[in-house]
Amino acid sequence: MASQISHIIYAHKYFEKYLAKPAFKDEFVLGCVFPDIRRIEKNLKRRDTHLCFSLLNLNFSGLTPFQAGCKFHMYCDMKREEILNKYKFYSLENIGIFEIIANKLVEDELLYDECNNWEKVAHYFNNAPKIETGIDIAQETIGLWYAIIAKYIEKKPNKKTMRIFLTKMPGLMNKAAEIMESVDNLRKNEKVIEILRKIKNEIIQ
Repeated sequence: MASQISHIIYAHKYFEKYLAKPAFKDEFVLGCVFPDIRRIEKNLKRRDTHLCFSLLNLNFSGLTPFQAGCKFHMYCDMKREEILNKYKFYSLENIGIFEIIANKLVEDELLYDECNNWEKVAHYFNNAPKIETGIDIAQETIGLWYAIIAKYIEKKPNKKTMRIFLTKMPGLMNKAAEIMESVDNLRKNEKVIEILRKIKNEIIQ
């Protein structure tokens, strides 16, 4: 899976290249970061938010913009793993459990400057409309998730903002120190950076 900045960048890239209805874009982007809400809701499992479509492709016919965004999230997760495996990322030296999480934050950092209107995106997340998600989850939790993302994306990720983002997620807060150490190590690894840059170029053809 990618992290939230990367998902937003990939959604923008796809939407601008292929979709013809600009009015749908905002809800599409809301959908593209929604599935990872499981990170803050203990009653949700990955299967509840990531296994909603039997076939992962870019056919969004019959879906609302929000649903299309959710499906796009899952598609990008799948394609990202294919690209990482293609370039043997997981076979690189010193790639362990913390690096598997840390590489997503490094990817966010690398991609951040691809968007020049983060203020607008953050404002929309902070004022997101009520949307039927199809999942039994409190609106307060949905609002909290979007607020956490809005705070994270308001400026280019750095050691402080990444750590804060991690500590907002119960399953990761106790691993934040180890993950951030891995972020520092990955930043220095030229092969890792080369592979992460390839994702942007290959995930949406």
